Amino acid sequence: MSATTDTPEAPDTTGELSGAASDLRMATFRLARRLRSQRAVDTMSDGQFAVLVALKVHGLHTLGELAERERVTAPSMNRTVNCLEELGYLTRSSDENDRRKVNIVVTDAGREVVAETVRRRDAWLEAALQQLTDAERAVLAEAAAIMRGVADG
Repeated sequence: MSATTDTPEAPDTTGELSGAASDLRMATFRLARRLRSQRAVDTMSDGQFAVLVALKVHGLHTLGELAERERVTAPSMNRTVNCLEELGYLTRSSDENDRRKVNIVVTDAGREVVAETVRRRDAWLEAALQQLTDAERAVLAEAAAIMRGVADG
């Protein structure tokens, strides 16, 4: 109780939450970095891979739509698309309904890169999880659900 009032003081958790937030952020970034290092094409950037995933998951896009989705400028996306096109991971084609519009589509080779990268990342994480106890895996499963909620909120 406070010396000046009869109500209990709330505990000061600001520093505690700040430290927990920092620890969680750093652990999340370190895990993400380790997962990102597991890729099918070592020379492919995270941005290039994100474009292939967007095309695989969401289907064809225009250059502007891809730039907006990935939150980059159109000239930056154009450089990324040019590079991926040269490597054979995507193609450009005229829109059937509007010949002025150019659609960007992932190729079979691009889909294979995405599938293999996802496979490698899952395999790495599965191997890491095998090193943990059942109790630790249960804690991480619960944490994953909580993290999804935080990310979606």
